[in-house]
Amino acid sequence: MKKTPMRRCVGCMESKPKNQLIRIAGFEGVVSIDPTGKAKGRGVYICRNQGCFRLAQKKKAIGRGLQMEVPLEEMERLFLELKNYETKD
Repeated sequence: MKKTPMRRCVGCMESKPKNQLIRIAGFEGVVSIDPTGKAKGRGVYICRNQGCFRLAQKKKAIGRGLQMEVPLEEMERLFLELKNYETKD
């Protein structure tokens, strides 16, 4: 039996199976949502809900995790894009 990789959400700080979270990648100053989990660069994981995203945004956890400055406009764009991956749980 294969072991499920666990990742920690930067919003709620809970460890969950990797396939339940969405990866946000930062590479050469560009921040993007990485649904495949294979994009180049540093990545942070976040739950697929608005609450965790808002929490991460408030704590500036995404920028800190990616070790780069993420402007507010970029955060809003990510937030809108994240809505496509949101799960109702």
